[in-house]
Amino acid sequence: MAKGSVRKKGKKWYYRFYVEDASGNRVQKEYPGTESKAETEAMLRKAMEDYEEKKFVAKTSNLTIADLLDHWIEEDLKPGSLSNGTVSTYITTASQIKKHPIGQRKLRTVTADHLQRYVDELCFGGKGTDGNVLVPKSKGYLRSFSAVLQGAFRFAVYPKQYITFNPMQFVVFRRSAEDVDLFSENADLDAAGETLSHEAFLGICDFLERKSNPALFPIRIAYYTGLRIGEVCGLTWSDINLEERCMTVRRGIRYNCVRHQWEVGTTKRKKVRVVDFGDTLAGILKKEHRAQKENRLRYGDLYIRNYYSVSEEKGRKYYDLHTQDGTAPVPEEWNEIDFVCLRPDGALELPATVSEMCRSARKKLDKVSDEFHFHTLRHTYTSNMLAGGAAPKDVQELLGHSDVSTTMNIYAHAGRESKRSSAKLLDHLAGAM
Repeated sequence: MAKGSVRKKGKKWYYRFYVEDASGNRVQKEYPGTESKAETEAMLRKAMEDYEEKKFVAKTSNLTIADLLDHWIEEDLKPGSLSNGTVSTYITTASQIKKHPIGQRKLRTVTADHLQRYVDELCFGGKGTDGNVLVPKSKGYLRSFSAVLQGAFRFAVYPKQYITFNPMQFVVFRRSAEDVDLFSENADLDAAGETLSHEAFLGICDFLERKSNPALFPIRIAYYTGLRIGEVCGLTWSDINLEERCMTVRRGIRYNCVRHQWEVGTTKRKKVRVVDFGDTLAGILKKEHRAQKENRLRYGDLYIRNYYSVSEEKGRKYYDLHTQDGTAPVPEEWNEIDFVCLRPDGALELPATVSEMCRSARKKLDKVSDEFHFHTLRHTYTSNMLAGGAAPKDVQELLGHSDVSTTMNIYAHAGRESKRSSAKLLDHLAGAM
């Protein structure tokens, strides 16, 4: 009978037991459980029973794609050099693959055709095995699925040598061609334009101001700086220089759905950048800073402080977020952090609640597009800067884009007014001739 045990890491319990590997050696395998010790112990018993029933489940002849994904995550993905955010995304993607029937297929029997059918289902949608209608995945999701499947099967070939070749090398992620009506009189000319007019922005501000909603502040910051939602929420007052009218963007806030924990992490490109801003935002920042000082005095010991602590797992550092008011002792390993975007009681305004208020504004306000979300503010900033004559390279650096083509692609999808203005530039040239 296999022997096993459970142990707690962070908030979660894990179970482990010994199995026989492909070479006949006994090796210990560990798997994530839940936040309940009793539930995790039950999972351990079930796993050991399954192992005893199937026998030698760890041998390559019995490995499934789901087993491969587990090995890849623990032995290659987690110890690798990808950011914590990317690792979390890939683990979530792997869990979706494991729930699909393809996850239970034996690794030795899988072919490129099996994988292509699964990938086509992701790309084009269709009807699932449970009868539910499957919606095609977005480009972003498809990139994650591609990276996970490619990475796992490469790992299976080398260094694990579970299989002799990688069937994913023959699989293509493709998209259906857009169906365009060449004779439609009702073409939506602005369908690709994902920007926000200044009038609509003021409408959102008025909507949130009437509700006294703290999401107003991060939305204003994003409109005048183009920061991503996690970057806005990750700003501290020490990052902001009101005299020089600039802010240093060095971190972001995100939710790790694998660890079930809000974390502080690097920016998307892992680079620190300085973003300049004007007098309008400077005035907004000063007013908010004064209000936060008043709130701290008014709440007294009940005012919430924000902290982070550092933990390590498989060579990875995690900066976990915590909140605590002044009525309880603060653990020694917690470090206080002076976030900029706070609720009146001092708690950090999280990206999830800001996004929710953007959805609410979209539903309630007629002048706000149905496509509006927080990231629209970033696209709007890009369009406004370039339409105002800013150098594309400068805008790229302010936004933290890896390539100037990304910046220009956003501008290429700007609204009708900015395009109309650009087209009229030729009129000035013609007048001068």
